[in-house]
Amino acid sequence: MGEGTSQGTIGGTSDELRCEVLGPLRALRAGTEIPLGPPRQRAVLAVLLLQEGRPISYDGLVEAVWGGTPPAHVRNLVQKYVSGLRRALGAGPRLSWTGTGYLLTGVEADDLRERRRLVDEALAARDAGELRRAGQLARRAEELWRGEFAEGLQAPYLAAERLRWAEKRLTVLEAVLAGEIELGHAFEYVHELIRLVAAHPLRERLVELLMLALCRTGRPSDALTAYEAARRRLAEALGTDPGPALRSLHTRILRQDPELLPSPPVPVA
Repeated sequence: MGEGTSQGTIGGTSDELRCEVLGPLRALRAGTEIPLGPPRQRAVLAVLLLQEGRPISYDGLVEAVWGGTPPAHVRNLVQKYVSGLRRALGAGPRLSWTGTGYLLTGVEADDLRERRRLVDEALAARDAGELRRAGQLARRAEELWRGEFAEGLQAPYLAAERLRWAEKRLTVLEAVLAGEIELGHAFEYVHELIRLVAAHPLRERLVELLMLALCRTGRPSDALTAYEAARRRLAEALGTDPGPALRSLHTRILRQDPELLPSPPVPVA
């Protein structure tokens, strides 16, 4: 491909450059955002960052950025964008052709790495029974988001990653809300849960948390109404009934399970 011996060095110290993908892709040097070129060039950088130090073949990069119908001059575009990224990133990382693929080293998606660390710490805190600390760590992880994953970049690989990370983000948020309800803060989160259910009407875990929050705030009849609305939505959209967790909670509400009664907040240690 004419790149067998090409080694694009972007010298300097890598800690001067910060890349972020939890929102619009951006790269900052000493806190100042640097221009990364046209959208396709930015998409190439996002794909390379997500390889996390692993090489990606030429064909793999083309498939990731353009899908199955790349333009006829795609080889020239790839070389152009790789050269453009070498100039844009400046001193620090190294973007090279290994003979079998493109390899970006010396730089990473820093916000993604930080999010993983915070979520891991939150899970460890939750498993240790430290619900308040788990919630604080998970909230800090959530604050790293500035929009959708690699927002605005059009590439098949990034579109799939965007969906995957939207799911992961919702899962973490559900864990945070479950912890807050457990800590006796159901009242503060009822409206947020109503909004989330409206945004994700077929997501049963959110309905379950809303029902639980309503019960814990003395509104079991509203919780039953929320269940019935979810049951209708699932039947109309998917032709299915609610899953076991939702049905079990519904039964517990009907039986007036005392564990679902309002509980006082857990005192701050």
